[in-house]
Amino acid sequence: MIHKNPPINSVNIINVINVIISIIAIAFLFIFLILPLAIILIEGFNSGLSIWWDSIKNEETLSALYLTLIVAVIVVPINLIFGVLVSWSLTKFKFKGRNLIITLIDLPFAISPTISGLMYVLLFGIYGWFGPLLIKYNFKIIYAIPGIILVTLFVTLPFIARELIPLMTEQGTEEELAAISLGANGWQTFWKITLPNIKLGLLCGIILCIARTIGEFGAVSVVSGHIRGATNTLPLQVEILYNEYNFSAAFAISSLFVAVAILTLIFKHIINYEYNRKKY
Repeated sequence: MIHKNPPINSVNIINVINVIISIIAIAFLFIFLILPLAIILIEGFNSGLSIWWDSIKNEETLSALYLTLIVAVIVVPINLIFGVLVSWSLTKFKFKGRNLIITLIDLPFAISPTISGLMYVLLFGIYGWFGPLLIKYNFKIIYAIPGIILVTLFVTLPFIARELIPLMTEQGTEEELAAISLGANGWQTFWKITLPNIKLGLLCGIILCIARTIGEFGAVSVVSGHIRGATNTLPLQVEILYNEYNFSAAFAISSLFVAVAILTLIFKHIINYEYNRKKY
């Protein structure tokens, strides 16, 4: 059976449509993604490098940076341990309630960060469920660092697990079962077989978790109390500076977040490239 090529006019129309769609997509990315990032960088350095540096080394900014790093140092390792353990359990074993756990892991993605912060206020605030007990023992969670850590942990909980679960599901259990049949114990199997196979996905999840931890605003804003030099993280410091019309400092600090975002994308691309290269 002989297939006739489509008429020249039809081919030209398809090519024109493809060009138009490509132009629209590129224009959309430029207007809504590249241009805002470029404006932040331009405004951040618009007043000169010395003003930019003065804004960064400001005492309140350094305090906010220090708190942000402290939260990241605590939250990321906890997410790392949780992500590896829950991914191992869900992909290497079959049990009742498995699908429910997978659904619950995605819960922080479905809830607004602001609502997440409000949930913790209702739990640990002065008039919350556990508020009277916390007051009795003089332990403060809301409007203090523990509250910031808890809400950040909640909103970043899925990142590492969600990178590992599809990867470990695809890899299956054959290699682990072979290692166990040859006499390896659970730790040896994990260290020698599982970890080398998931290290790129694990690294990608850690990078995404760090980026979200550093940039979290909504949930932290609800529970922090905006106490200068005490409970302000870098995103909250940017908001305060912007509301005070200190635009140079606000954009200077924002440029740090742009740098983190760009580095995150670069590292994620490198990791995906290495994974695809080894896979094929």
